[in-house]
Amino acid sequence: MATPLTASSLLTALRREGCTVVQVGNWRTHNRNHRGPWGPVNGVMIHHTVTSGSRRTVELCRNGYPGLPGPLCHGVITKDGRVHLIGHGRTNHAGLGDDDVLRAVIAERRTPPPNERNTDGNRRFYGFECENLGDGRDPWPAAQLEAIERVAAAVCRRHRWNEWSVIGHREWTHHKIDPVGFTMDAMRARIRKRLT
Repeated sequence: MATPLTASSLLTALRREGCTVVQVGNWRTHNRNHRGPWGPVNGVMIHHTVTSGSRRTVELCRNGYPGLPGPLCHGVITKDGRVHLIGHGRTNHAGLGDDDVLRAVIAERRTPPPNERNTDGNRRFYGFECENLGDGRDPWPAAQLEAIERVAAAVCRRHRWNEWSVIGHREWTHHKIDPVGFTMDAMRARIRKRLT
């Protein structure tokens, strides 16, 4: 468990890891903290957006939509590999998930298949949405995959976590399928290599 990084510390960590960062509006104070606490944090969660078009994707994730107000993550990773910071604090990205998964993330080991929705993930995870239709056909450009790797490694390095602190949304709850188009095991292997 860890105290969430400050906005400035997160920005510095991403830049030191070589991320190309775009700061969007009042991202440092844009959050859902009035709905509950953020932290302690235990890991990083990766999502796909089911959208296309970088500008539209960033706007949707920043503002949300009827029934799910924004921000919907901390950062949006677009196909060109840029990381758009849109929120800091509690965000609407993870929802409810499995406490057994959380225990595995805390222990930094492989997670079991999720079968419950009894734990608040918005409190416990940094969330990064990745621009992709999520249909298994929309490509994942090399620049985008590298950005996902760098973002996750930056947060893990700052908290002294290993690659098992990074999960996909589908590994948190059986109600989600994202990300589709690459495996989290392959991404974790990339993160492990970068961290070592």
